[in-house]
Amino acid sequence: ISTVEEMQRRSPMLRQDGRSIAFVPTMGFLHEGHLSLTREGRQLADILVVSNFDNPTQFAPGEDFATYPRDMGKDRLLTEKVPVDILFTPDERAIYGDGCQTFVTPQALAKRMCGLSRPIFFQGVATVVAKLFHIVNPHVAVFGEKDFQQLTIIRRMVKDLNFDVNIVGAATVRESDGLAMSSRNAYLKPGQRAAALSLSQSLREAQAQVAAGLIQAEQIVAGARARIGAHPETAIDYIVIVDPETLEEVAVIDRPVRMAMAVAVGTTRLIDNMPLVP
Repeated sequence: ISTVEEMQRRSPMLRQDGRSIAFVPTMGFLHEGHLSLTREGRQLADILVVSNFDNPTQFAPGEDFATYPRDMGKDRLLTEKVPVDILFTPDERAIYGDGCQTFVTPQALAKRMCGLSRPIFFQGVATVVAKLFHIVNPHVAVFGEKDFQQLTIIRRMVKDLNFDVNIVGAATVRESDGLAMSSRNAYLKPGQRAAALSLSQSLREAQAQVAAGLIQAEQIVAGARARIGAHPETAIDYIVIVDPETLEEVAVIDRPVRMAMAVAVGTTRLIDNMPLVP
């Protein structure tokens, strides 16, 4: 389905027939991480809808919207194997018309972490997800924990704006060496793999430190900065340990928290996170 009108016609028909709808929104260039979300959705409802839409409003000028990897043919083949019932592929005009003037703007949750260096990003994400929820009208939607701040903001938006949809967070899928799967991994040059792996390595080291009794967040973050910074091609945007609901930084790890980071490896911006449980 490529038009909003057809998707909005189909969804109420499915609901009237007593069919439950699971929804997985994506920006395409699908990989195993996306497919794990679709398989989760497949188990949660009768009908599985996956959207494939490159959302321009979450990219600032100078970011990689124009060069973001795309392969619709491959994406379609992958969704057929899940299988996905409906692949929703609207274009920019279908979603935003001749000039959208109404946006959903998250507040405090979007002014931390990635929101500091990408100030329009979460407004674009929240707006397109809200629009897609209205169009698809799902009972449940699945998002990956790799984008933990995004997941937290979507959950809060659903609560604040009274969306009748259940949000499910799915665990991060990793490549065999531990690198979190991402469409942007395709940008990495062969010699940059070791630097990229320092993110997941530092997170696992932090988990081990907390399990061994270290609870001072500052010490753990300093260790991660040293490990990642040892690779000259890295540039750290942020490394934080935060409350998983408020995303406020914590000083003492006396309850389950989330350690998250964003690091540029060469020109490729990577994010990763893991829970820390004392």
